Amino acid sequence: MTYQTTIGLETHVQLATASKAFCGDRNAFGAEPNRNISEISLGYPGTLPFLNERQVEYAVRLGLALGGEINLRSTFDRKNYFYADLPKGYQITQDENPICWGGGLPILLPEGTAPAAPPRWRTVKIHHIHMEEDAGKSIHGAGEAFSRVDLNRAGTPLLEIVTEPDLNSADEVDAFMSGMRQLVRWLGVSDGNMEEGSLRCDVNVSVRPAGQAEFGTRCEIKNMNSMRFARQAVDYEVRRQVNLLEEGHTVRQQTRQFDPATGKTSALRDKEDAHDYRYFPDPDLPPVVLDPAYVAEIRAGLGELPWQAYDRLRNELALTHDDATLIGEDRADYQAFLDYAAATPRPGELAKLWVNKLLPYRREHGSLPAPPAAVAALLQLVADGTVSAANASGKLLSALLEQPERNVTQLAESLGLVQNTDSDFLTNLVDEVLAEFPAKVAAYRGGKRGLIGFFMGEVMKRSRGSAEPKTTNQLLRDRLG
Repeated sequence: MTYQTTIGLETHVQLATASKAFCGDRNAFGAEPNRNISEISLGYPGTLPFLNERQVEYAVRLGLALGGEINLRSTFDRKNYFYADLPKGYQITQDENPICWGGGLPILLPEGTAPAAPPRWRTVKIHHIHMEEDAGKSIHGAGEAFSRVDLNRAGTPLLEIVTEPDLNSADEVDAFMSGMRQLVRWLGVSDGNMEEGSLRCDVNVSVRPAGQAEFGTRCEIKNMNSMRFARQAVDYEVRRQVNLLEEGHTVRQQTRQFDPATGKTSALRDKEDAHDYRYFPDPDLPPVVLDPAYVAEIRAGLGELPWQAYDRLRNELALTHDDATLIGEDRADYQAFLDYAAATPRPGELAKLWVNKLLPYRREHGSLPAPPAAVAALLQLVADGTVSAANASGKLLSALLEQPERNVTQLAESLGLVQNTDSDFLTNLVDEVLAEFPAKVAAYRGGKRGLIGFFMGEVMKRSRGSAEPKTTNQLLRDRLG
C-alpha cells in the first residue's frame, strides 16, 4: 500500500534580547551554570513578572515578515506541568489569544531529482505564532546517579511558530528550518544557532493510506536542534509508523525522542492534550494591547525579505541559483553586494568574484577596503582582455585589497599583469615553442588534441604570463593546422 506523510512543526526561536522575557536577568548563552537567575526567574513567592517590550517588537516583526495578522490584543496564560528545570511549576505562554495568526514561510525546493532542475517556491502555511518563556536545562551525566539543573535558560524569551500540517517529507522539514533560520537572522531577532538551542523544533509526524481524507495518528518528536537529525528522525518515524500499519497494528499518540547514535526514535510518554496542561489566564500579566501605528512602523522597517532578495538576484541581475543563494544568505552581505553591483554592468562576473574571493574576505575582516568603482575597474580589465581572469582574481585583487587607493590599471601594470596582444610578439613565441618540440607537434597533428594545453603553458612561460590567452590559443591552433 502507498502511504502519505503529513508533518506539522512547532519551531522554537530564542530571541536575541538583552534580558529575559519577564524579568531583568541577563539573556546570554554560555555563562557559568545558575548565574543568570533571580528571585523572579526562580519563581519565588511574592515576586511578579513584567513583560519585555523588545520581545513583543520581535514577535510583531517576525509575524509581519511571515505575512501573518497581528493580534492587537493578545493575552498570556499559564501552562502547568512539573519538571525539574521548570522552577515555577508552570510556563508563561499564550494559548487562546496569541500575538499573531496565520501567514506562511516560502521555502525553496528542487523541482526534480535532476541536478539541473530549476528550483521552485512553496509556501508552508503558519497556524499562529505565540510568545512564551523557555525552561531551564537538565544535564544527565553518564554514569551519575543524579541529574544537574542549570536554570540560566529559564525565562529566556521564545517565539513558537506553529505550522499547519502542511509538510510532507524530511526534505521539506529541512527547507523550512533552513528558511526560518535565515529569516530570524535576516530580521535580527535571533542568532538562529541550532547547536546552542536558539532554534529547535518539535516534529509531528503521521502517515495514512494514500487517498484517505482523515489524518493518521500523530507522534511528536521533541527538541530537534540539528537539520541532519531532524531529517533522520522523520525518515525513521515514517518507516516505523508504516511498518506498524502494514503489520495490522495501530499507531499510538506519543511524545518521542530521537537518538542520534542509533538513528531511531523511542517513546517518552503518551502524548498530552491541551486539557492536561490546565491552561488558565495568567493573573499577574495584563493583556498586550498594540497601537495600529506601532505595527505599521515595524512593517515599514522590514525592507526586502530573503525570498524577495533571491528573486531580485535571479531575475534582475540574472545570477545563477547557487550564486543567488549564497549572496542572499545574509542581509548585510546582500546589501554590500548590491552596492558593488550598482557600479558595474557585469553582475554575473562580479557574483563569481564575490562568492569565491570578496565574500570570504569580508566575513573574515568585517569589511571590504576596495571601493565598488575599483572592483568594477578590475572586472573591466578582464572584459577588455587587458588582464587574465586568473591574475585579476589572484594577484591583482590581493594587491587592490592591500592598496585600495591605487589606480587599478596602474596597479596591474606595476605587477606585470597586463596581457600582451601584440601579434608579432605572440607569433614569434608560438613559432619558438613549436620549433623546440617537433615530436609533440606531430603527436598533436596525429590526434592528441590535449597537447594544446602543453603548448599554451610553454608560451606563457616565455612571456612570463603576459601572453593574452585567447589570441595565443588561436595562433597555436592556426600554426598547428
